[in-house]
Amino acid sequence: MSTFVHLNPLKPIKITTTTTRRNSPSLGRSSARCESTAEVATEKRLIKVSNGNDSVEICRILNGMWQTSGGWGRIDRNDAVEAMLRYTDAGLSTFDMADHYGPAEDLYGIFINRVRRERPPEVLEKVRGLTKWVPSPVKMTRSFVEGNIDVSRKRMDVACLDMLQFHWWDYSNSGYLDALKHLTDLKDEGKIKTVALTNFDTERLRIILENEIPVVSNQVQHSIVDMRPQQKMAELCQQTGVKLITYGTVMGGLLSEKFLDTNLAIPFSGPSLNTPSLQKYKRMVDAWGGWSLFQTLLQVLNKIARKHGVPISTVAVKYILDQPAVAGSMIGVRLGLSEHIKDANAVFSLELDEEDVDSIRDVSSRGKDLLRVIGDCGDEYRRA
Repeated sequence: MSTFVHLNPLKPIKITTTTTRRNSPSLGRSSARCESTAEVATEKRLIKVSNGNDSVEICRILNGMWQTSGGWGRIDRNDAVEAMLRYTDAGLSTFDMADHYGPAEDLYGIFINRVRRERPPEVLEKVRGLTKWVPSPVKMTRSFVEGNIDVSRKRMDVACLDMLQFHWWDYSNSGYLDALKHLTDLKDEGKIKTVALTNFDTERLRIILENEIPVVSNQVQHSIVDMRPQQKMAELCQQTGVKLITYGTVMGGLLSEKFLDTNLAIPFSGPSLNTPSLQKYKRMVDAWGGWSLFQTLLQVLNKIARKHGVPISTVAVKYILDQPAVAGSMIGVRLGLSEHIKDANAVFSLELDEEDVDSIRDVSSRGKDLLRVIGDCGDEYRRA
């Protein structure tokens, strides 16, 4: 199924430097309902993910840092760190990155030192840095695993990683269990606070839990278009307490006013798909039902958004956050290039009513069953 081979957040991309700032295309207009982050109840903003004695509290809106790896515009280090401070000051203090997202871990290291020096201790206590380890499926020895984790700890300038999310390319190689057992040992030794997964399917998650590996979450692609996690994965998560952290929830910005009432079949008639994420999620739209059905979805979301005085993207994120087993949703940040702080914070004030939910569910269900088309969570990364 070569349709789903794509440039993706598990592939390294070269980074460039320097930038100018402009308005964000990905989250539309600001919400009038969230002028002050102080108005947002803390209990709506934060959530604890845990397994046994292992736990970490994160913001339910995570700042995704794939966009620092290149392809979204040139990143200036100082501008990026200043932007991270602004997100943190606004209460959006959880950052998600990976060992191969260009300079993401290094930027976090610079940022966390700024927080230590320039912010009160209570701010530092709320900051979370979640990273990923995406190794080639080679033999997973203790020294190999520990060496890679030590690199991330050094780059992020932390003694203990808040969360290490592990990815594995080849299920026919059971080395993923060896890696996770070593990661669990490193957790017990204080180098990792919580062990988690990214892009694992339901079958392998069950095997991992049966091997008594205490993972707290699984990061998966999940949006109104891609509801696969609710078909199998969420049930197992609810049974075991493992939470879902979602990415692709605004589909790289496709779920926004920018793409409403556009026809991409006509050359130059609509916005350019000029980033890796837009190109990736456009392929998901094609697999789900095509651009015409996607326009119907945007029209439904726009009606709901106007009703509540928020952008389309805020509705899209809130709908997924309300799904079973979902702890948090990622919104990609183009640090120093654009910001969507107010729109992201608006999610915490938004309440979708029964009519809203029914109308979204109706149009979402008109698309193809992506579980049949692509497979379970993460299968798009393992099919040639």
